[in-house]
Amino acid sequence: MSAILLIPAVAGCGSDGDDEPKNVSAKTAALGTITPGVIKVAVQPYAPYTSVQGDRIVGLDGDILAYAAKKLGLEVKPQVTDFAGMLAGVQSRRVDITIGGVAWSADRQKQGLFTDPPYYSPPAMAVRSGKTYKTVDDLKGLQLGTVEGYVWVKSIQAVPGAELHAYPEANGVFDDLGAGRVDVGFLDPLIIIAAQKERPELKIDTQYMTPPTAAQVKAKPAYEYFQPYQTGFYLPKKATKLEKAISAQIDAMYENGELEKLVEKYGGDPEQFLKPSADVATARRGVDRPQDWTPPSIAQ
Repeated sequence: MSAILLIPAVAGCGSDGDDEPKNVSAKTAALGTITPGVIKVAVQPYAPYTSVQGDRIVGLDGDILAYAAKKLGLEVKPQVTDFAGMLAGVQSRRVDITIGGVAWSADRQKQGLFTDPPYYSPPAMAVRSGKTYKTVDDLKGLQLGTVEGYVWVKSIQAVPGAELHAYPEANGVFDDLGAGRVDVGFLDPLIIIAAQKERPELKIDTQYMTPPTAAQVKAKPAYEYFQPYQTGFYLPKKATKLEKAISAQIDAMYENGELEKLVEKYGGDPEQFLKPSADVATARRGVDRPQDWTPPSIAQ
């Protein structure tokens, strides 16, 4: 379910075969979508990042894409699948794009294209109200939960004395956190924020970890997953025009305040979500961005 699941892309997404919309402009048609004027989007149910309501994708990622698609004259057509199917649908070009907090990685970019980051996902922790944990060292010897297959599994296993509790889905983490069987849960931040609102009886809070230092990561490479990660919208390798057009819209949304509005709409902190850490640029420069690329950011 998570955007940062370490799962090979094995499933697929079908094509709906819809006819193209009428009156598609030449500029829109030149974007090279599978069906001119339509952008086919693979998503998984992952509220509040992506949910399908009728023929619309709602949630943070859904709203960002809807804004960009409108500017580009594209009609959004969602196709619901699972996380592996999202990646496979893009890599085999059965869809035009997938969204939903997909983490950029050097391996994934070899098989597809990433837009500029629509936001950066900070290292969030669900904790019981009244408890405070700030660093990796604070986690030593604790009961730590996450969902099976999430990259935080590896990070948790590297914490001295910590015990991993892995669950099929996020509600299991929250249930045991509320019952006191788990001290800290690692999940995507908006998932935690939504649970705070929807399940107040659990008495949980959202905290952001101070990322481990470079020296700590060097000593324990699995700690890298306790650092912020950059998300991206993921497209087929040949969709260069579409990727550039959507990246340009994303960059404009940093400038015009739209991204700040959307992050706040879903309970996020723009200071956490819309300012890149130093390693974002170094990770992509010379890989899938020029050596002088500067990651988009709200005003410092």
